[in-house]
Amino acid sequence: MEPTGADGAERPGAGKRMCIVGASGKLGRYMVQHALDRGYEVVGVCREQSVHKLAAFEGRITVVPGATDSDAVVARAVHGCDAVLTVLVPWGVHHYASGTAQAVLDHARPGARLVFSCGWHITRDGEDVYSRRFTAYAAVLGRLAKLARVVDVDDQVEACRRVFASATRWTVVRGSDLEEGDGQGLPVWSRHVGDPVLESSLTRRVDYARFMVEAVEDDALVREAPAIVGRLTPSALAYARTDADGPA
Repeated sequence: MEPTGADGAERPGAGKRMCIVGASGKLGRYMVQHALDRGYEVVGVCREQSVHKLAAFEGRITVVPGATDSDAVVARAVHGCDAVLTVLVPWGVHHYASGTAQAVLDHARPGARLVFSCGWHITRDGEDVYSRRFTAYAAVLGRLAKLARVVDVDDQVEACRRVFASATRWTVVRGSDLEEGDGQGLPVWSRHVGDPVLESSLTRRVDYARFMVEAVEDDALVREAPAIVGRLTPSALAYARTDADGPA
């Protein structure tokens, strides 16, 4: 892997190793590509039945197959990694998200940058302001999904609680609604949902992945839980500031 880009500048990930937990999903595959573009050596973790989804990266990344909430799988994958990016997916009713988060917290090397993904429903300090529509939708969807034993949103909340309580160098990136499409640039962010800059509530999935990868190199995001929105959405453009990437 070349240490410099086309312009001759050293790539920020050169000589560094990044693990992506949940690499086979849509967001995960975008993160893999961004990480490779920035020069990282990439290790991807995904369930055995999803390994084929990473075929496009064959020969360019190391794949560790297995359940992402497995201590043994995560310990093997994160060994020697400078950064670990984790998609917190609350599948099922067996504490999958919190198990994944705990495995990463337990086995990542001291000082590693840990970046986790979740939705806007996660709050760190209780100061986020949600619309009644959002609150009602999240509550109904959460109950129905849990009854169907498909998704346990409360487990994602627990996963993030454990991250927030840890002494690691974490960042929890809280994503809005997602859409496919060409990248619009690095999303803008705020510390709290309810900030007018976030009102559009839409981000390109490829840009969400970019924010996750670039957060590794941004020390200002250590122990922050940024809520993000697409840079070219109406609310981001309407409330653009001199420092558009800064917190509200």
